[in-house]
Amino acid sequence: FFFQAEDGIRDWSVTGVQTCALPIYAVKGREFSGYSYEGADASFELLANKLLGKLPEYLKVKNYNVTVQKSDKIETKAEVTFLIDGKEIKCSGSGNGPVNALDNAIRNNFERVEKYYKYFNDLKLLDYKVRILNTGTGATTRVLIESTDKTGKSWFTVGVSQNIIEASFKALIDSLEYKLFKEKAPANLNEK
Repeated sequence: FFFQAEDGIRDWSVTGVQTCALPIYAVKGREFSGYSYEGADASFELLANKLLGKLPEYLKVKNYNVTVQKSDKIETKAEVTFLIDGKEIKCSGSGNGPVNALDNAIRNNFERVEKYYKYFNDLKLLDYKVRILNTGTGATTRVLIESTDKTGKSWFTVGVSQNIIEASFKALIDSLEYKLFKEKAPANLNEK
């Protein structure tokens, strides 16, 4: 597998590590379930570094909840609980849909986690794409998110699930974790 790098073509280059012997079965297994890394460079880099044991744990999600309610108008609310440095951080927000509500819940409350907030204050979600991979109401969904920061460079993350909200949340968390990884943020100090 080759890709074009800024200084030429490299084999499986992952954050300065060249010619890595990645367990191809792990990547292929995820691709079989619906993941596609051709358009999700950041998710691929996270997976590769995780497989190599080089990805610190950043955001440990305890749980999340999304509700959509319609009375006079549609209201969408989300709650996310993170475990960061042994503390529960509860985030809540609302938005014009489930993904926007999850995104707002995280962004609007993360200043309480001083350790990571400085990394997220310039983060922007640029694009959100959904692809249904098969048919029926239990179809597998692939979500691709494009994000950027003050550098102007964008990155792409992917999430896959039969639940569109879960697929979206996976891609959103990958985007946040990629930002922390590329900025060399300190690891979460939760006990394993």
